[in-house]
Formats: sequence, C-alpha cells, structure tokens
Amino acid sequence: MPTSHGNARYARQLSLPGFGPEQQQRLADAHVCCVGAGGLGSPALLYLAAAGVGTITIIDDDTVDVSNLHRQVIHTTSQVGRPKVESAREVLADLNPEVRILTHNGRLTWEESERLFAGVDVVVDGTDTTDIRYVISARCARLGIPHVWASILGYEAQLSVFHAGHGPIYEDAFPTPPLPGAVPSCAHAGVLGPIVGVVGSAMAMETLKLIAGIGDPLRGTIGYYDGLSGRWEYIPLVADPDVAARVAAEPPRHSLRVPTTDTPTGVLIDVREADEYRRGTLPGAINVPLSDLEAGRTAGVPDGAVLFCQSGVRSQRAWTILTDAGVTGLLSLAGGYDRHGRGEVLELLGGVIVPLNPACGGDGDDVCPPQESLQRRLGEIAHLF
Repeated sequence: MPTSHGNARYARQLSLPGFGPEQQQRLADAHVCCVGAGGLGSPALLYLAAAGVGTITIIDDDTVDVSNLHRQVIHTTSQVGRPKVESAREVLADLNPEVRILTHNGRLTWEESERLFAGVDVVVDGTDTTDIRYVISARCARLGIPHVWASILGYEAQLSVFHAGHGPIYEDAFPTPPLPGAVPSCAHAGVLGPIVGVVGSAMAMETLKLIAGIGDPLRGTIGYYDGLSGRWEYIPLVADPDVAARVAAEPPRHSLRVPTTDTPTGVLIDVREADEYRRGTLPGAINVPLSDLEAGRTAGVPDGAVLFCQSGVRSQRAWTILTDAGVTGLLSLAGGYDRHGRGEVLELLGGVIVPLNPACGGDGDDVCPPQESLQRRLGEIAHLF
C-alpha cells in the first residue's frame, strides 16, 4: 500500500495544524468498513477514499435504481441496475487508485459480520435496515470497534459515535427496535439529497477523527440536525456498562426475521383488540388481543398457528412475544385483515385501503405520537437513513 506523504493529492490536508505525515500514515494503514452504499454511504465513502484511507470494505445487497440518484451521489445513471457495491467500487478506484477497495455484495448477517469486521478499525453504519443496525452494534461491541452511526428523515438527521468501553453504544439510545412497519421509509416520508450529503460527510469526518487521533469524536452525544434551520443541537447520552456487556455477550435478538405466509389457513389467531374483532374477522379466527399477550397472557395459542392483525404489524410483535414464551412454528399473515378480509371486498369495489396515517405505519394505530420534544422526534427518526 503506497503512502503519499509527499503526494500533491493530500497536500491541502497535510498543511492543516495538527495533521501531518503521522496522521496521513494512520489513514493509509487503516481499514474502514461501510455498511450501505446508499444515501449516507455515498458521501462518506467518497470523502474517506479521497482522504487516503488505505482499505475500505463496502457491504450492500442492493442494486442502483433511478430513484436513488437524487441523493446517492456515488452512483450515476449509467450504473442503474448494477450492484451498488460494484458501482461504488469503480468510482472510488477512479477517485483514488491508492485505496484498496473490498466488496461484499450481500446482506450483512450476524454470522458473516465476524469475518467482515475482522481487522476493521471503524465501522460506518449507512444501512437503512433496523435489524442490521443491531447486528452492527453487537459485533462492534464484541470486537471493540467504533461504530459511526447516522439516520435521516425528511429535513432532519441525527449522528453519533458509539464505542463500547469508551462511551455509549446504539442500545443505550435505542434499547428496542420499533414495531415492524411502524417507522416510515424514505419512500413514504421523503428525503432531500443535501440533508444526506451533510450528514454523510459528517460521518466521514468522525471516522477520520477516530483514525487520525484528532479532535473530539462525537461520543456520548447525539447530534440532531435540522436542515430547514441549518442548526445542530446536541443531546447527551450516558453509557450503561451493563448494556454493552449484555449486547457483546449474545447475538442480537432483533436480527431474527419473522416468518410470514400469504395463506390464511390452519389455526388463525386474530391479535387485534376485541372491538376490532367484533366488527369482522377471518372465518374461524380466535381472538387473542395483543394487549393480552403483552400482559403475559400467552396460554392457548398452539404451535404452528397463523397470526394476523389489520395489516401485518401487530402480528409480528405478537410473534416475538409468543416465540419468547416458547410457542413454535408460528407465522404472521402478510397484509393481515386488510388483504385477506375486508381488503378483498374493497378491491372488488374499486376501493383502495390506505392506513389513516401512513407516515406512522398504520395497522389500526391511527395517530402519530405528538412531536412536542426534540427527544421524541429523535425517537421517530432513529431507525432511518
């Protein structure tokens, strides 16, 4: 791996106070893994490669779509349909041939994260998938790797550096994931490209600070960015050593995927509340409200039952509760009652079922929580990119 201390490529950063040949060599010797080559990963990868980080691993299982291009600036129109890791690799190799680019064209799993994170100095979390965030956090906590994280929603964003043993980890801020479908995607909530650029660039800066040993990395603090006002605010976050120890000791529970079915057969369990059940249900369905399950009343649900709710969100929560209680072979009915019950009637009539508040995920929970405080707003955008 060539170093370029005298290279004009790095002349402007080498002229900075406190950033000299030693810091440049640290970058050249470093290995950064970026999970996600999308909105956040694009600017982060570009600036890390340009700065001279010696080895960069890119992990992504997606392909370039034309809808990505307004914010995922590492990709171009000619790359539409290609794997994002290959598109990004070609751009970075052309930007800085001195950087070694490794790719993994696949979804990050708990099992593979051990191999993919081996020897990595910093992990940049640019994923848009909640369960993968917990995989990243748990593996970083186990290996002692700094975890640079950010999320985006609309005009707002947040950013932090999680690092077990040196400050809080992701679970200190977000101990449990949101219910499946309860958090809007950028396709529903929208995102403006420059917001992603601002925060993705900030992720690169935090990464360079960690590697080069300059400045104060954003540990123990969540930075909240409001693009419409152009202001940053900072919320302190305290580390709980017991949380880091627990997360490092066991695989992430949240990485488990709820199995689904499109066929409403077998023993059907309607987990909606009693008043919803009385207004209509699937033939032969038994009502076991989610509120009962959350209160610990899990008896009576047999192995192999098919769980359903209004649209498929609460049934996945019920699956988790019942599985933890020892019930096996459960399935969640994809689309719930909207698709398999009254939804079919509405479709025949030419109607369209739309959640009363699609930005909040629907599923009968029709009112978004009030956005009265910064902390609550952070919770709403915590799991997005």
